[in-house]
Amino acid sequence: MSYSTKHYGAGDPNCPYCKGLGYVSYTVPEDHPDFGKALDCQCRQAKVESERHSYLQRLGGLDILGDKTFESFNQEGVGLEQESRASLQRAYDICISYAANPQGWLILTGAYGCGKTHLAAAIANRQISEGNQALFITVPDLLDYLRAEYRAPDEIGEDSSNRFEQVRTISLLVLDDLGTESPTPWAVEKLYQILNYRYNAHLPTVITTNRDIEELEVRIRSRLFDPDLCQVLPIAAADYRRAGTGLQKGEIGNLGLYKMMTFDAFKPRRDLNREQRENARTVANIAKQFAEKPDGWLILLGAYGSGKTHLAAAIANWQRSKGKPVLFVTVTDLLDHLRATFGPNSAIRYDKLFNDIKTSPLLILDDLVIASATPWVKEKLHQIFNYRFIAKLPTVITLAIDLSSSVKTVEQEIAKRLTAEDQRLAIWMLDPRCSQIVALLTPAYLGDRQLDHNN
Repeated sequence: MSYSTKHYGAGDPNCPYCKGLGYVSYTVPEDHPDFGKALDCQCRQAKVESERHSYLQRLGGLDILGDKTFESFNQEGVGLEQESRASLQRAYDICISYAANPQGWLILTGAYGCGKTHLAAAIANRQISEGNQALFITVPDLLDYLRAEYRAPDEIGEDSSNRFEQVRTISLLVLDDLGTESPTPWAVEKLYQILNYRYNAHLPTVITTNRDIEELEVRIRSRLFDPDLCQVLPIAAADYRRAGTGLQKGEIGNLGLYKMMTFDAFKPRRDLNREQRENARTVANIAKQFAEKPDGWLILLGAYGSGKTHLAAAIANWQRSKGKPVLFVTVTDLLDHLRATFGPNSAIRYDKLFNDIKTSPLLILDDLVIASATPWVKEKLHQIFNYRFIAKLPTVITLAIDLSSSVKTVEQEIAKRLTAEDQRLAIWMLDPRCSQIVALLTPAYLGDRQLDHNN
């Protein structure tokens, strides 16, 4: 990164090396890169570093965000639900670890006020306090500076004349509020040039956005989706500085209706044969292992009455009993809540609710039916699934697919049925890197109602 140092003043008049000049030259061979150069004397380096620190703060406005540190961040929030607090704590832990050793890209997503800007600024402040180069800047401000540089380069000054190059190459770049800029062709091109350079050079970069990554410009989006370089960190909290208002995730979930559905209460039906009973126990064990350590997607397939909803609810109840955040909701109820946000009397904005659903630390969607859904429903579900797939967020999905009388192998039939439901959905669910698919081979239950707790 390039800085002008001519205005930093002379060196220490008592310095035995430069005698107050501020510069020294070394006796080196002619082919040495420092031959003939006037270099900053060590008595002047502390002042140079101090000026660089102030310069970076002024350039990005970090001077007014000096109080945004990890120490001043409220990890508990104010009046947040348990799952929101857990999401906030997870974000804090990941960010403080990143600040200690910035590697790759960290993308913080979430609604306004969730704490992502504070955490991003805290990363930059931590790095600068340790003497490292870091630039924190909001994307609209960055583009304003670049426009001014192109329009009137003679009025910008020496430090700003190559700002574009400084932003591209700085050791750590923190871009706040990506997606709030006016998406003119010029702005999109400048952002792409910056991010593409840093992407190819693997330079540490932190980005915050309240937008769905899918909504960003396609070339930028493709870089943010690279799992080898980027970690997407959703923050599911509402405004962490004050109690949330309106509808919370606990209000849209319907886990309370299934509180009796636990792993202890799961019993294979009496009408099953030996193979089916063993299958039910095996699937229950897999579900319990997932509950103990949610990772990736768990797809539970089975006929109506086979027990898949019971096991999905048991996962949610297990997580809730451990104080972990979880959203359990049937798909039809979920979509009803989303539609309700468009009403004039809705207490919550659509974008906030949709973001809360997408970013839930553990989402359990019961009774997914998509083949006969409307285009709007399909698009909303695809957005949720795509986000959670890219962000690697634990997800449980139940589908009513009866495999008890299949004449083909279970694997072939699963692929066929999922593809029939929805081709895009099948791609996500059949990806072994993300999903584990288990099938209950229990036939649909139409008998004694005393057993319907296994739904």
